[in-house]
Amino acid sequence: MLDKHYDPHTLETQWYRHWEDRGYFVPAATASTPAAEHGAYCIMIPPPNVTGSLHMGHAFQDTIMDALIRYHRMQGKPTLWQAGTDHAGIATQMVVERLIEADGKTRHDYGREAFIERIWDWKAESGGTITRQLRRMGASLDWAHERFTLDAGLSDAVRDVFVRLYEEGLIYRGKRLVNWDPVLHTAVSDLEVLSEEESGFMWEMRYPLLLPPEVAGPQYLVVSTTRPETLLGDCAVAVNPEDERYQHLIGAFVELPLTGRRIPIIADEHADPEFGTGCVKITPAHDFNDHQVWLRHRDEVAIAQQPHGGLINIFTPDAAIRANEADEGQLLPAAYIGLDRYAARKQIVADLDAAGLLAAVKEHRLQQPRGDRSGAIIEPYLTDQWYVRVAPLAEPAIAAVENGTVRFVPDNWKNTYFDWMRNIQDWCISRQIWWGHRIPAWYDSEGNVYVGRSEDAVRAAHGFGPEVELRQDEDVLDTWFSSALWPFSTLGWPEQTERLQTFYPTAVLVTGFDIIFFWVARMLMMGLKFMGEVPFREVYIHGLVRDQNGDKMSKSKGNVLDPIDLIDGIDLESLVKKRTSGMMQPHLAEKITRDTRTDFPDGIPAFGTDALRFTFAALASTGRDIKFDLRRTEGYRNFCNKLWNASRYVLMNTDGQDCGLGSDPIEYSAADRWIRAELHRTIAAVTEAIDAYRFDLAAQALYDFTWNAFCDWYLELSKPVLTSVQASDAAKRGTRGTLVQTLETLLRLAHPIMPFITEEIWQKVRPLAGVTGETIMLAPYPLCDTATEDAQAVSEMDWVKQCILGIRRIKGEMNIAPGKPLPILIVNASEQERHWLETARPYLDFLARTESITVLDDESNAPESAIALVGAMKILIPMAGLIDTDAELKRLDKELARLTEDVARTETKLANPAFVDKAPAAVVEKERAKLADHAAAIANLQAQREKIAAL
Repeated sequence: MLDKHYDPHTLETQWYRHWEDRGYFVPAATASTPAAEHGAYCIMIPPPNVTGSLHMGHAFQDTIMDALIRYHRMQGKPTLWQAGTDHAGIATQMVVERLIEADGKTRHDYGREAFIERIWDWKAESGGTITRQLRRMGASLDWAHERFTLDAGLSDAVRDVFVRLYEEGLIYRGKRLVNWDPVLHTAVSDLEVLSEEESGFMWEMRYPLLLPPEVAGPQYLVVSTTRPETLLGDCAVAVNPEDERYQHLIGAFVELPLTGRRIPIIADEHADPEFGTGCVKITPAHDFNDHQVWLRHRDEVAIAQQPHGGLINIFTPDAAIRANEADEGQLLPAAYIGLDRYAARKQIVADLDAAGLLAAVKEHRLQQPRGDRSGAIIEPYLTDQWYVRVAPLAEPAIAAVENGTVRFVPDNWKNTYFDWMRNIQDWCISRQIWWGHRIPAWYDSEGNVYVGRSEDAVRAAHGFGPEVELRQDEDVLDTWFSSALWPFSTLGWPEQTERLQTFYPTAVLVTGFDIIFFWVARMLMMGLKFMGEVPFREVYIHGLVRDQNGDKMSKSKGNVLDPIDLIDGIDLESLVKKRTSGMMQPHLAEKITRDTRTDFPDGIPAFGTDALRFTFAALASTGRDIKFDLRRTEGYRNFCNKLWNASRYVLMNTDGQDCGLGSDPIEYSAADRWIRAELHRTIAAVTEAIDAYRFDLAAQALYDFTWNAFCDWYLELSKPVLTSVQASDAAKRGTRGTLVQTLETLLRLAHPIMPFITEEIWQKVRPLAGVTGETIMLAPYPLCDTATEDAQAVSEMDWVKQCILGIRRIKGEMNIAPGKPLPILIVNASEQERHWLETARPYLDFLARTESITVLDDESNAPESAIALVGAMKILIPMAGLIDTDAELKRLDKELARLTEDVARTETKLANPAFVDKAPAAVVEKERAKLADHAAAIANLQAQREKIAAL
C-alpha cells in the first residue's frame, strides 16, 4: 500500500539510485548495423560546462530530452542518451586561477604542466556538480559511458580531425582580426561577447586637409568617433561616394593629428552621409567594419602607408599602447607608449583640445562589447591565429537542410541557419590559454610549422633527429572545436566501434536557438565531413525560460530560479540571501523576491522533481519562450497529489480482491467501457503530441484525462458498483479490473514526463493488473487500441455527467446542501434517455443524490421548479419546502450588497488615470477581469433572487 502522504524527496532519491545501480540507463546490446535499420534511438546531451551548475534552461531542455529518451526506450528501441561534460576552457581556467589567487599565486608561478594538473585536481573534487544535479532531475543518461571533451579518446579524435583538415588545406594560420579579451589575453568567440547599450561619449575631431594653398574651402575634415585613442592606427578617412559635400576631396589627403602621418580620403559606402558629419575614420587593425573597408581599398591606402600598408596594430595584449618596432620608425608617438587604452584616450583628447583639433564632445549611447567571463571591454585585435576554411564544409551542410535530410522544429529556424551559413566566415579556432586541446603543431628554430598527431609523428614524417629542436604551439583549440565532433567522437570515432555503428546518426538534437551557429552548424559540417552522414535527423529548437512576467532571468534583476530549490524547497530568508549575493543592489533582489512571491510568503515549498518536469512539459509550446510561474508548479504538485490519492483509492479497493485475472465471468458497466475508450483516445493524443514535439499538448491530454475523466468521474462512478449489494460479482470484477488496468496504463503513459511517482505507484499496481517486469522504465509504452472505441458507452456517460452536473448546479445556485437527496422530475425524455434513466440510476442516486426520479409526459402540471437542460430533456427540481425563503433572500441581498460595493471600488480605481497609466499592464487587466466577473455574479444572483421570491 502507498503511504498516506506523497513525499517526493524520499521516493525520488531511492528510485534514481535503483535505476542507475541496475544499469537501466545503458542501452541494450544491438547488432552492428546502422541505426536506421534496427530503429536505434540516440540523443546527445549538449555537454554542460564542467564548471557549471543546473539552471532553469538546463532543467527545461533536459526534461524534454529525458521524456523523449524514456518514451523511445519504452517502445523497445535500443536507446542511448549520451552523457558527458565540456572542459569549458576559459571558464574552467578562470575558476582555478581565482582559487590560486587566494594563495597569492598566478598560473605562471606554477608553470603550464603543474597548472593543468591543478585544474585536473579541481575537476576531480568539484567538477561534478551539474552531473549530480542532472540526476536529481531524473535524467536517464548513460552514465556508465560518460565522456569528457578532454578525455583520451576525444583528444585523439580532436587531433585526428585537426591534422586531416590541415593536410587538406582547410586549416591554416593567418593574421586576422579577432575578439580579444585584454584581461584573459585570448581570442574569444562571438558567443562569448556580450553587447549591451551603455552611456558614453562621441568625440568630433578635426583632421587638417592637405590641399594646395590656392584651393579655397574648409581647412579640416571633422570625423566622429567613440574611440579617439584608435586614431593612432587610422589609415584613411572614408566618405560616401554619393555625398556631394566631399566628392571633390576623394583622393586627397589629411594629416592624422598627433602623428605627423598623412592618410588618404577614400570613397566607400560604409560611410553614412546621415551619421555625424558623414566622414568616418578607418582603423583596420581595431574595427571589423574598418578592416573590410581596408581590404577593399588596400592599394589606395598603400600609396601613403609604407611599409605597413595602413594595417597598424597600436595595442599590446594588455590593451596598452605598444612600442614601435625597429622597422617602423616613430609610427606611434612616444608620448603615448605604455599608456593603458583609457589613459591614452584621456591624454589624446587633451592634446587634441590643446591643438585646437577637438571640435565637440557629446553624450552618446553605444553598444559596448564585454567578455562574458572577465567583464572586460573586448578589443578587435590583429594577431596570428589558426583558422578553419569553412566555406567548403558549409556547402554540404546547407544542402542537407535544403533537401530535408535534416529538419528544424519549428521549421522557421532553418532560415536563421541559412542566413549564417550562406554568409559564413572562416572560423578562428585558437585560444591563448592553457586548459584545452593543445594545437598539434610544432615549430623549428626558424619558425617553420609542422602539423602532426604527436611530436614523434612529426619527427618521423620529416626525418628529424633528436638534435632538431621543436617547440609545440602554445595555443589551445576553441572549445567549440571539440564540441563540433561530439556526436561521433563520444561514440568512439575514429575507431569504428559498435556504439558508433549502432547510434550514429542520432535522432534529434535538442538545443536553444542561441547556438545554432556555434554548435548546430559546426556539428553538421564536421559530421558530414568525417562520417559522410549528418549527425542528427531533426533539430528541436526550444525557447528561453523567462520569469512569470516574461523578463529574462538574471542575477541583476533578482529573478533567477534554481531548479533544485524548486525540487527541495527554500525558505524566504535563504532565498533572499541567495539572490542578493554578489549583487550591486541587494535591496532590489530582496524587494523583488518578496513582491514576486506573494503566493508563497514563507518561501518556495518543496514541489518535487515530477511536478517541476510536468511544468516544463506543460509550458513547452513549440519554439516559444516560457513564462515560468511558480503557481503552475504548485498546481502540478497538486496534480501529483491527486494521482497519488487516486492510486491509494484504487489499491484500497483492489488489493487482495478479484480483479478479473482468473476465469470467472466479467461484466463491464457503461462507465467501465467509457473510461477505457477515453484512455485509448488519450493514448493516441499523447503519442501524436510527443512525436510532433508538442510536449505541452501531451501534458494537457494527460492532465485532462487523469484529473477530470479518471479521478473526478470514473473513481466516483466506480463507487456505486463496488459498494452496492445489488451489483453482481461479475460487475465488481469488471470495475476492479478496469480500475487497475486503467491506472497501470496511465502510469506507463505518463512515465516519460513524471518518472518517479509513476514508478513508485506502478510497482504496487502492476501485479494487480497482471503485468510483469522489473521497472516501468522498460515496460512497453501504451498503444492505442481502436477496439476500445465504444460510441454507445461514451454517449451514455456524457449524458449521465450532464445530468449530474445539472442537478449539482441547481443545488449550488439554491444553496441546497450537496448531500441532500431530492426528488427529480424528467420532461421531454427520448426513448434512449428513458432507457438510460433505468441503467444509470445507481450513478444518479450516488453522485447526484437523487431521492426519486419521475418521468412526466408534459410539464403543464409540474410544480414551480428549478430547471436544468440536458439537450432537449429537462430536469425539474421542485423548490417548495426545500429552502427557507426569507433566510435565503436575506443571504442573497447581503451577497449582492457586498458585490455591488466591490464593483463601485473597482470602477473608481479604473476611472483614475494615475492608476491606469502607471500600474503594470497585468495589474490593470486583472482589475478589469475582476470587474467583469463581479458583474456576471451580480446578474446570476439577481436572477436567482427573482426565482426564489416567486416561490
